[in-house]
Amino acid sequence: MTISVGDKLPDVKLMKAGESGPEAVQSGDYFAGKKVALFSVPGAFTPTCSAKHLPSYVQNADQLKSKGFDEIACTAVNDAFVMGAWGRAAGSEDVTMLGDGNGEFAEALGLTMDGSGFGLGSRGSRWSMVVNDGTVEELNVEAAGDYKVSSAEHMLGQL
Repeated sequence: MTISVGDKLPDVKLMKAGESGPEAVQSGDYFAGKKVALFSVPGAFTPTCSAKHLPSYVQNADQLKSKGFDEIACTAVNDAFVMGAWGRAAGSEDVTMLGDGNGEFAEALGLTMDGSGFGLGSRGSRWSMVVNDGTVEELNVEAAGDYKVSSAEHMLGQL
């Protein structure tokens, strides 16, 4: 079942690249008590994700924070090392990179895609959501191959 507006996020372990290595982050704790602009990409360092999706949140971080977001976070079915390297390469100090290396978060959300045709296996699909105290307030899921409704610009237009 796919998560919907009004649902609580599932409580699963994600991994964040910390200064001394990967840090486990329990999603139930991480999203509690704050407003988060959360988005998912099919893969770090992939073309649309690197050229458009992540940059939209990096470039609009100040605007999002001025609209009341406490945090901006990106998730992908990649390990914390890859997510950390991608974040550093993209200059995304304002975006917390959350690795979903085993795809458990994407699967629990019901937002997966089959990237095996590209050698990617099962991945999280492309989407964005506004999460307030662990509850989904807005959900924007892209059709396969699209990049239209999951950008920071689209999210800003919803606020």
